[in-house]
Amino acid sequence: EMLRDLEAALKRVVFGQESAIESLSSAIKLARAGRREPEKPIGNYLFAGPTGVGKTEVAKQLAATLGVELLRFDMSEYMEKHAVSRLIGAPPG
Repeated sequence: EMLRDLEAALKRVVFGQESAIESLSSAIKLARAGRREPEKPIGNYLFAGPTGVGKTEVAKQLAATLGVELLRFDMSEYMEKHAVSRLIGAPPG
């Protein structure tokens, strides 16, 4: 029942992200229906876009609707070229 109403529930609380919500709910329904490889997680989603379009809100509402924990990584600190080594590690030597 939760999956059936997932798209409508998200659209009630998040505005202006209709196509993103449709794509996201479709992917989650496919994953939960068993159309994924068993050793892979249900989903890892990367929300990219300019500031203020609702990426975090969609993620928060999705986690609340599904009743799962939200693990959020803020990648803005890795935008500079010299800072990427903190993410992937410094080169050997």
